Amino acid sequence: MASAPRTDDELFDQFLETNGHEISAPRWERSYNKKQCPECGGIHDETATRCTVCGWTPV
Repeated sequence: MASAPRTDDELFDQFLETNGHEISAPRWERSYNKKQCPECGGIHDETATRCTVCGWTPV
């Protein structure tokens, strides 16, 4: 028996995958020569490892 998803987000991702949608881990977006946070849109240098605006980090 498979274990149940732990969070609502995991349950939603599982639903999407089951119905033919590709699920990928969120990554930094690019804005010219800067990184852009996918959560809040904050702009950071290329060396950033976490968003200083909202605290998001890539998985």
